[in-house]
Amino acid sequence: MLAPKVSQIGRARKMDRRNFLSGSTSAALAASWTPGHSLMHSVIAETGQTMANSTGFGEAVGHHRFGVNYTPSHNWWFCWNDWNVDPIKRDLDAIATLGADHLRLMLIWPFFQPNLTWVSGAHLEQLSQLLGLMAERKLDALITVFTGQLSGWYFLPPFNKPDPAIFTDPEIWKAQELLIRELAHTMSQHTNIIGFDFGNEMNTCWHAETAVGDAWMTKMFRLMNDAYPSGIHVNGVDHHPWFEPATFSARALAANPFPVIHAYPYWSEALKYGGPMDPPSTRILSAFAALVRSYAGDAKKPVWAGEFNTCIEALSEKQQAQWLETAVTSAIESGVSWFSYWDSHDVDRKFAFNSLEYSLGLLTNVGKVKEQGRVFKQLADTYRGKPVKFSTAAPPPPPAVQSFDQTWKWLLEFLEWKPSGA
Repeated sequence: MLAPKVSQIGRARKMDRRNFLSGSTSAALAASWTPGHSLMHSVIAETGQTMANSTGFGEAVGHHRFGVNYTPSHNWWFCWNDWNVDPIKRDLDAIATLGADHLRLMLIWPFFQPNLTWVSGAHLEQLSQLLGLMAERKLDALITVFTGQLSGWYFLPPFNKPDPAIFTDPEIWKAQELLIRELAHTMSQHTNIIGFDFGNEMNTCWHAETAVGDAWMTKMFRLMNDAYPSGIHVNGVDHHPWFEPATFSARALAANPFPVIHAYPYWSEALKYGGPMDPPSTRILSAFAALVRSYAGDAKKPVWAGEFNTCIEALSEKQQAQWLETAVTSAIESGVSWFSYWDSHDVDRKFAFNSLEYSLGLLTNVGKVKEQGRVFKQLADTYRGKPVKFSTAAPPPPPAVQSFDQTWKWLLEFLEWKPSGA
C-alpha cells in the first residue's frame, strides 16, 4: 500500500480494506477474576509491578478469553463526534448476550487529538462513559490509540508528516506521549481495562525501516508501561510484518510479552492454496500462532488472535459459522490464548464502505444475532476461562527468507497441506 501523500494529511481517504482495511497466589487471583474488574488491577495493586513483569501475567494470558472488535451500529465510529449513549447501550447488551468478555475500542486519532498540544476533553469524557457502560455489563476494554486507518478509510492527524515522521519526529513524539498520558488518566478511573493497543494496524498507513519501527515500538511500550503499569499493552499489526519486512520486524513483534495476530484467509492470500474450508483457511489462526512462536523461539509464547474473520464475501452465514467453529477449535488445540472477532455489528449501508463491511458482524446492524453469532456464543461459553494448553514441542525455525512466498511455504509445511496442482 502506498504511503499517504502530504496533500492527504488530516483527511479521511478511501482505501481497499486490508489494502482496504483492510503458583497458589496467582491461581487464587485468577479464580477470583471476573470480566468488568480486571485481574491486572488486582495484581498490580499487590505487587507494584508492570503487568508484563508480574506473576499475574501468566495467569491472565493462560486462560482463554473471547471478545469482539466493537463496531457501533449507530453511525459507526463517527459516533465519537455525534455522541448518543442509547444505541451504544443496546449494542453492549447484545454483545454481552453473545458471551463476550471484552471489546477492542477504536479511538479515531484526529477526533481525540486534533492538535499537537491538545487532547479533546469531550472525547475523553465520552470514552469514560463508554468504559462505565461496559463495566456495568462485565466487559473489559482494549483501547486502540493511534488509529489512522480503519475499515478502508484513513484518519490521519492534522500534524501528520511524510514517513517516517510518526516514528522519528520529536514534536510528534511529544504529541503521542500527551495522548497516552491523558488516556491513562481517564482509564485509571475504571477497573475494566485490559490496556493499550498501539493502533489499528499502524503499518498500513505509516511506514519505516524495521530498525526505526522497532526502536519506536520499544520506546512506546516503555511509555505505556510507565503511564498505565497495570495494563497488558500490544501492537496489533496486520499480517504483513509477519510475512515480509514491513515497519516492524517479526522477531521484535514476537519478542513482546503478548504478540497479536490479525488473521484473514482472504487478505493473507490463503485462498491461493485451497478453498474456504481447507486447512490454509480454517487453520489459519493455528498456523499464524506457530509462525509467531517460531520467531519467538518459544513454544509456549502466548498469542492473541486480535482480529479474525474470513473476509470472504461469498460465504453464507452458515458457512461463515462453520469456518468460525473450525478455526477457533483448531486454535484452542494449538494453544492460542485470547480471541477477538472482527467484528460486533454489520456496518450501516447508509455509509459508503467496501461492500464487505456490511456483512462482517456477529450481529446485523439492527442487532439480530447471525448464525456466526450463535456459534461464537457456544465457543465462548465452552472455553472462556479454561486453561490454555500450550505445546511442549520446540517450534521449527522461521522462514530462512522472509517473503510472502517463503512464509506460505513454511505455513503449508506446518499444516502438512499440499495444494491441488502443486
